[in-house]
Amino acid sequence: MLGKVVIANRGEIALRILRACRELGISAVAVHSEADRDLKHVRLADESVCIGPASSRDSYLNIPAIISAAEVTDAVAIHPGYGFLSENADFCEKVIQSGFIFIGPKPDTIRLMGDKVSAINAMRAAGIPCLPGSNGALGDDGEEIIKLGRKIGFPVIIKAAGGGGGRGMRVVHTEAALLNAIEMTRAEAGAAFGNSMVYMEKFLENPRHIEFQVLADSHGNCIHLGERDCSTQRRHQKVIEEAPAPGITEEQRRMMGQRCVDACKEIGYLGAGTFEFLYQDGEFYFIEMNTRVQVEHPVTEMVTGVDIVKEQLRIAAGEKLSYTQEDIVMRGHAMECRINAEDPDTFMPSPGLIELFHMPGGPGIRVETHIYSGYRVPPYYDSMIGKVIAHGETRESAIARMRTALTEMVVDGIKVNIPLLLNILHDGAFEAGSQNIHYLETKLGLKH
Repeated sequence: MLGKVVIANRGEIALRILRACRELGISAVAVHSEADRDLKHVRLADESVCIGPASSRDSYLNIPAIISAAEVTDAVAIHPGYGFLSENADFCEKVIQSGFIFIGPKPDTIRLMGDKVSAINAMRAAGIPCLPGSNGALGDDGEEIIKLGRKIGFPVIIKAAGGGGGRGMRVVHTEAALLNAIEMTRAEAGAAFGNSMVYMEKFLENPRHIEFQVLADSHGNCIHLGERDCSTQRRHQKVIEEAPAPGITEEQRRMMGQRCVDACKEIGYLGAGTFEFLYQDGEFYFIEMNTRVQVEHPVTEMVTGVDIVKEQLRIAAGEKLSYTQEDIVMRGHAMECRINAEDPDTFMPSPGLIELFHMPGGPGIRVETHIYSGYRVPPYYDSMIGKVIAHGETRESAIARMRTALTEMVVDGIKVNIPLLLNILHDGAFEAGSQNIHYLETKLGLKH
């Protein structure tokens, strides 16, 4: 097993990784910005290293500083968590070149799946269903682009090849608006991602967002852990996630899960990963692959009993997977609500001092958070301050437990989005499991 691991992240995921290290007897090093000295995992880690000022660019995105922290603490591996540098192939490469283990896939795999065009082509070659589209980057011939748009059929969506997190995409409903939309997306993509390449796909009107969790070791073993439904989202940012996905049959789960496993073997995947799909009219269409642990991984852990982060650590240590596909059985239903430090009506961030924090409990309730009474939420990072996960024998019981948990939860001193979450959990459409990716924005009266 790995002797000492640097946790190159912050917040609840850093604490989650620390706990997994503790269970496996691994020493943990917390790296942190000057603004994060009081984070819970920093206080609990075996060692901590300040890697820069509050700005992410100067700290959590500072590759030399993170690698230096691994060197001075005699660590053997670096876990990137999610966000920040977790899907940065250059970071992965530099970690390996510096003599450390990167807890994740190989650099070439991250590059392949990080470019949406190459990812789609690789998945199509591996037998994963993809949306009708340009099958590559769009050129400069306007007439050919318009012909392609007609062939695909409007509406279409223009996406940045280097995009992610819901950024770098634009829906086009008419032929007349197509060329201008492409130029605007190219300009935005170049500025945001340093890559102005864009591609075109058919835009589905009312799809759901379904994703499959996979694990692959260095011995040729790969399994899937079933699917999650992440359709409840606002501006492409997930709000509530659940497993298993309502309405997905055992046969669909087996077929698509096996396709994802086969694709992993085809590209030589290593570690934890997630295949994301749009699902409409009984058909799955590949969107992208996330080459890291997901924010919503706990719902899969709750229904399968698999500790995904511990498996990441074991895989990085060269061990075989702890499970075969036959071992994976989905039991009950789990749901996760993201708790954000934001105004529930305007969605404006609400940093500040948490005067009182009371964590909910009870049967089937799990809370992942780094906050505590007296903790000051900084204004420099993502507004998510925790996650509440509820597990029950049925979807209905998971919803009931989640409602109770959120009603019990107290976060005084700042605004949080609990009222919005309770509103969703009492909504008839959500209770019926009929939500698609436009459900929440439609409910809130927002354009999508």
